[in-house]
Amino acid sequence: MDEKLKQDLIETVGEQNFTDDLIDMVSFSYDASEHSHRPACAVWPETAEQISQILKLSNREKIPVIPRGAGTGLSGMAIPIKGGIVLDLSRMNKIIQISIEDRLAIVQPGVVYADLEKALAPHGFFFPPDPASGKVSTLGGNAATNAGGLKGAKYGTTRDYVLGLQVVLPDGRIMRTGSRTMKSVSGYDLTRLFVGSEGTLGIIVEITLKINPRPTATSTAVATFDTLEDAGRAINQIMHSGIVPSALEILGKETLAAINQNTDLNLPEVDAMLLAETDGYTQTETDYQIEKVIRIFKDNNPKEVKRAKTDKEVVELWAARKSAYAVLARIKTHFVLEDVTVPMSNIAELFKGIQAISKRYGIQIATFGHAGDGNLHPQILYDGYDPEQVKRMEAAVADLFKLAVDLGGTLTGEHGIGLSKAPFMTLEHDPVAMDVMRKIKKMFDPNNILNPGKMGLEV
Repeated sequence: MDEKLKQDLIETVGEQNFTDDLIDMVSFSYDASEHSHRPACAVWPETAEQISQILKLSNREKIPVIPRGAGTGLSGMAIPIKGGIVLDLSRMNKIIQISIEDRLAIVQPGVVYADLEKALAPHGFFFPPDPASGKVSTLGGNAATNAGGLKGAKYGTTRDYVLGLQVVLPDGRIMRTGSRTMKSVSGYDLTRLFVGSEGTLGIIVEITLKINPRPTATSTAVATFDTLEDAGRAINQIMHSGIVPSALEILGKETLAAINQNTDLNLPEVDAMLLAETDGYTQTETDYQIEKVIRIFKDNNPKEVKRAKTDKEVVELWAARKSAYAVLARIKTHFVLEDVTVPMSNIAELFKGIQAISKRYGIQIATFGHAGDGNLHPQILYDGYDPEQVKRMEAAVADLFKLAVDLGGTLTGEHGIGLSKAPFMTLEHDPVAMDVMRKIKKMFDPNNILNPGKMGLEV
């Protein structure tokens, strides 16, 4: 790195907030994906003004800047694939305001999701998106990737709760979008443009979030099915029954078998397990909802249906779903966790297609996910030190994306495009859409300094 630029960065953030030590560069070279590349340096800014100055310097010198939260992304969004400066936002971690009267919270991007939940709990409120990595992931990362989670079927994703942003543009200008109001149609919706943009258009430095009253009652039930068709039919009937479950999760045969081989849960050997949760503000309300779900389960040839009657039983029913990712991650040296999403009516077809891909390439794929919004997580397990297995994994991933798009779906429901899915963007988006996205990127970031190489936006 140019010595003058290095000194300018140190002058901007302070010596204690700058590093180019090798051990730090290795730490910043990877996230939760399979990608890695070292940056030239990293900084920990503490104010929007510092970020503005950093971007002015970087834009002038045409040095890449890669925003980073907790590094929990699964698609390589935080990888400095072209080197440059990692902008670690973890020290901008203040909850600026909680306004129960206005039903909103204003936070800096480094606030951890779980810390906001903890702060909201005494008020009887919560922030619904609930990403699986919520104990460590930051709200800036959640906004930049439009993160979702277990409760997406009922509560949606991060985009549905972001009312406004403060953003630093690549040229250093600081802009506010949106408002503190529950609705606004004033001008273009710039807020939604930045949510899910993966740090390619600007650096989010403040987020105004809508918050919800926390439901005080839940009910939980599980059903197992010998065929994917029966499970798929049950999902479809639940989702147009008038009941919107707070969670409707599915585990496939391969996932159940893997959990059985690596735990003492002793799950049934079936094609699919469905786990449903309903929530509300009285137990009578949630009981009514779960009983309707159970009736639909029973109408679709289940092998077994069970309702949790105690808190202990709730924990036991959730144990299989919550252990899936960790158990599968231990089976092979490497894995790829995808998040393809299809219309709910095509979930069974997606499952069958995944099984066919697994057989075609002789590679293990275990699938689980969010049946309530059509978002499945095929976890492809392979030995990353075996070139032949790597080749088969890559072919399986390509077929998986094509399958999802052919079924009317999308490459990603919640993990984002990043590096992993960038080569496949044209499968889903037509040439006109890709041209418009690239022109938007060029307009905001003509020197391509912000998170370059991501989302397939470079020709």
